[in-house]
Amino acid sequence: MVAGRRSAECDSCGTPYGTWVTSLGMTLCAECERTGAAHPERDPVLVGDVLAGLVEVVAQGARVVAQRTRPGSAVRDEAGPVSDTPDARAPVPAVCDRCGALAEWHRTARGRWVMIEPGELTARLVPAGRRWRVGGDGTAVDLGAAVPSDGCRVSHFDVCPARPAPADSPVMLALWRSHARRTA
Repeated sequence: MVAGRRSAECDSCGTPYGTWVTSLGMTLCAECERTGAAHPERDPVLVGDVLAGLVEVVAQGARVVAQRTRPGSAVRDEAGPVSDTPDARAPVPAVCDRCGALAEWHRTARGRWVMIEPGELTARLVPAGRRWRVGGDGTAVDLGAAVPSDGCRVSHFDVCPARPAPADSPVMLALWRSHARRTA
């Protein structure tokens, strides 16, 4: 396809008359293209960054497994949960301190922790930059503007009722409201 030519549909939302964006390697409608520009801090994750972070996570995982082999040992990361879980891939159950909702702690490819909502959502209904995928090793990866064909997960911090309501997605707003009803 040639840059700037119109195609059948937007790769992000499926609306007709998308424009091929060479830098992203995908077809986007004008609205989806503007949405990505509105969130410069939510750029797609580069494969090199993921691989570099993965080396660090694997090294940390080896140390954690060694520490967990001692009976009664608990591991605590500075910014993450306490874990007695014998399987390093298993999510760590969590309760949000602000709203009391149930979620799961997952380590990111860069070694940080993120609280992920349980269950998957249809990926095309979740705004770009808020889509997460949890790998088989339990690592959470921010998909950025990528649109998986099946489902994705969302961060609890995007739907926590202690934060402002998300206005960019009816699905995210519905999750936010369901958590708000439970805390009320």
